[in-house]
Amino acid sequence: MTPTELKENIIKAGSIAVQQLIKVAKEEIIRYDSEDELAADRLKNAAATKKLAIFDAFEILSRIETEKEALELTKSGKNNNNSKQGFAERHAG
Repeated sequence: MTPTELKENIIKAGSIAVQQLIKVAKEEIIRYDSEDELAADRLKNAAATKKLAIFDAFEILSRIETEKEALELTKSGKNNNNSKQGFAERHAG
């Protein structure tokens, strides 16, 4: 497999991961039960899990968009390197 094909496969896998994270975020949070001593902790953990799923989905989606743009530039033969920037500056974010 070529590096371009590998990147395309990673992008597809990332898209699937985003869909799965969306499912996690859409799941109902457990209901609070005042008689359950651990209910508050469970509620807090469920909310934190949803937050993490949403943030991870956005991070993955952002990276997918960046990589798609880079692949399109590569396929079109355009070079996106800015000679005034170093490797770290070009790849930051």
